[in-house]
Amino acid sequence: MTTALAPSSTLSAADRCDRCGAQAYVRVTLTSGGELLFCAHHGREHAEKLRNIAITIHDETGRLDTSTTAATAVATDEER
Repeated sequence: MTTALAPSSTLSAADRCDRCGAQAYVRVTLTSGGELLFCAHHGREHAEKLRNIAITIHDETGRLDTSTTAATAVATDEER
């Protein structure tokens, strides 16, 4: 089965991981019609099994890299 990005809305800070309650960056639409949300950590941990039962996987973990870069830039400016 091939997974694709879901044509759904962007995940927000209000969307929480179903496993641990952290901010969700992965939305999985299941073949059964349900939906699961995962933080980046749990999305990676369960990725292989999710691919077997998902219709779509909407992955926004790339947003984490942008946030880290911005935070580093701010810290660097503050040090000057």
